[in-house]
Amino acid sequence: MAFTLPDPLSSAPLPFDTVIDVRSPSEYAEDHVPGAISLPVFSDEERAKVGTIYVQDSPFLARKVGAAILARNAAAHLEGPLADKDGGWKPLVYCWRGGQRSGGFATILGQIGWRVDKVEGGYQSYRRAVVKALYEGELPHRVVLLDGNTGTAKTDLLHRVAARGGQVLDLEGLANHRGSLLGNMGPQPAQKGFESALIQALAGLDPARPVLVEAESSKVGERLVPPALWKQMLAAPRIALHAALQDRARYLARVYDDLATDPAQLNGLLSQLIRLHGRERIESWQAMAAAGDVVTLAGELCLHHYDPRYAKSRRSDRPETPLEITLDEDGLERAADSIAAYLASFSG
Repeated sequence: MAFTLPDPLSSAPLPFDTVIDVRSPSEYAEDHVPGAISLPVFSDEERAKVGTIYVQDSPFLARKVGAAILARNAAAHLEGPLADKDGGWKPLVYCWRGGQRSGGFATILGQIGWRVDKVEGGYQSYRRAVVKALYEGELPHRVVLLDGNTGTAKTDLLHRVAARGGQVLDLEGLANHRGSLLGNMGPQPAQKGFESALIQALAGLDPARPVLVEAESSKVGERLVPPALWKQMLAAPRIALHAALQDRARYLARVYDDLATDPAQLNGLLSQLIRLHGRERIESWQAMAAAGDVVTLAGELCLHHYDPRYAKSRRSDRPETPLEITLDEDGLERAADSIAAYLASFSG
């Protein structure tokens, strides 16, 4: 038997206890069906070995060698991660295209007595559905953008609105990037992995209620915002946050305090701006970083780098609701209340 995965935007749970990805670790790391665990039947090296035998020797020998490797790895999984599964456990297994890797592992599980199924078309069928939803279709969600210059606490306010029951989509969190030169938060997911995380987040949102999304460019770090969502963002009404420059500078100094304690890393990032601002200005900014004058540096970056770019890229042909805010704790709480109230009225 083979199980057809539902629409990736569906929030309905799958009728299985565990979804198992039997592809190699690198394939799983790039992307996988949300919620799936990794139990590879080939390591990356073993997969390459079998593929080489298939091309250079014969498909028969490749299948023979591959079957032996699969059996050894299946035994390790049965004695390890699956050792505590009882007779009522119901797994769903998939590989790249629903072929021999998932078929072989599913056969072993089925012979034990478990009610096992495999994904029709494997990971490829899931990936085609994601591409159709994010690149070829139209999302049913209604987006409201949270806009504002750098340092207006957009991400912070997203989380505060979510705590008040509002629906939010945190693109920077999904992409693991703060969306600016200084926004690197560590390795970003692969594009496919980002899209799977995005589709999973969208599946958990009610299309009948508005979704608050931080205004971004078409890329978050190196990850592309898929066309279906980008189209919604371009047409969305905006809440435009406004805060005093000095207030934003102090806020940024708090948010990026990790960079403030690593002047060498900060200077390296600033060096990337030489072609835009010239060596003299960058050296003056680097001197501020070295002296620990992060608030002044943040204000300079806002005034000369971020604000002009926001002004150039911001669309002015969409409905916009201005919101003056202060960036102290009380001010952020008041702003979150106002945004939540706006979303509630927008629902009506």
